[in-house]
Amino acid sequence: MHLAAFIKQKSYEKILYVLRHHWITFVPIAVLFLILMAIPFALYFLVSSLFPALLENQISYAMLVLFASAYFLAIYLFFFTRFIEFYLDITIVTNDRLMDVEQRSLFSRSISELDLYRIQDVTSDVHGVFATFFNYGTVSIKTASNNINVVAHDIPRPNKIREALIQLADQDRKYHIHDATLNE
Repeated sequence: MHLAAFIKQKSYEKILYVLRHHWITFVPIAVLFLILMAIPFALYFLVSSLFPALLENQISYAMLVLFASAYFLAIYLFFFTRFIEFYLDITIVTNDRLMDVEQRSLFSRSISELDLYRIQDVTSDVHGVFATFFNYGTVSIKTASNNINVVAHDIPRPNKIREALIQLADQDRKYHIHDATLNE
């Protein structure tokens, strides 16, 4: 599905920013996946060198293959779930509104939408050596309402995004004030 159809883009709207997690934040999960995938092979070589008779027995060999298959399936499911959460967690900024799609788990998604003119405060936070070096962080968007606050975690160039959101909110606010004075 195309992004414009997903957010039901209005005719006058332009998608300005598509904010996803920085790629470096997925590296620890990928490294963990590779380590977990290597464990059965290391155990196989350890068992074959220490207990070769265990692998010659057909029943024990079949049980080892069954357990290894279940282990690989669980690891693939873990990795796939984490990748889906990483890839589908997205914030879309248009010239009129902001949509936050938060993928919480494999089958759980939360979608929030707020008009840019309602933005009261935008804060960017960069914490840690890696975040500073790779320039990613958290952007918090607050409105006057208590129930709508959008937080985009681990996005690239958070300060640039903060400045752009403040500028877009000011432009949209001027447009809506202009419309309100024309309607009076």
